Amino acid sequence: MGIAAVKTPSSAAILVTALLLAGCSSTPQIAAAVTGGAVGAATANPAVGFAVAVAVDAGANYAVRYYGRSRQGAEQDAIAQIAGALPIGTEAAWKIEHTIPIGNEHGQLRIVRTIDSPLADCREVAFSVDEGKGKDLKRAWFTTDICKQTEGWKWAAAEPAVERWGFLQ
Repeated sequence: MGIAAVKTPSSAAILVTALLLAGCSSTPQIAAAVTGGAVGAATANPAVGFAVAVAVDAGANYAVRYYGRSRQGAEQDAIAQIAGALPIGTEAAWKIEHTIPIGNEHGQLRIVRTIDSPLADCREVAFSVDEGKGKDLKRAWFTTDICKQTEGWKWAAAEPAVERWGFLQ
């Protein structure tokens, strides 16, 4: 192996560094470029490398979005469960603690009103997402509807078209 093998960073180290620097939104493209380049070089066929890169990009993009949606769903369920247990006009704190403790959110929620419907028991909820503490606290407010289903209270609104959800829209 020699000295060159010891001093040359491994492909895995380069990939991990690139992923950490790029953030989640570029992860699929970086993974696709690295994998496609490696396969193209190994097979000496750029068409095979390109095909693998496209497949890796599609798969990684799906995985990143699925993971983001599952975290978003957990956050929505946490808000709905707390809001469903409260009387109209009251306020409570909410929070979510994910398995991977990045992006744990918290804030306040208020039950605004009951929505009369013969189909389901529904409520309008105003909730905040808080960032920072004390005098540095920034609170952004959003509204949504929740409805009671057989498994409990659930988020009833379609995907919110707000900047908060980023590329997951």
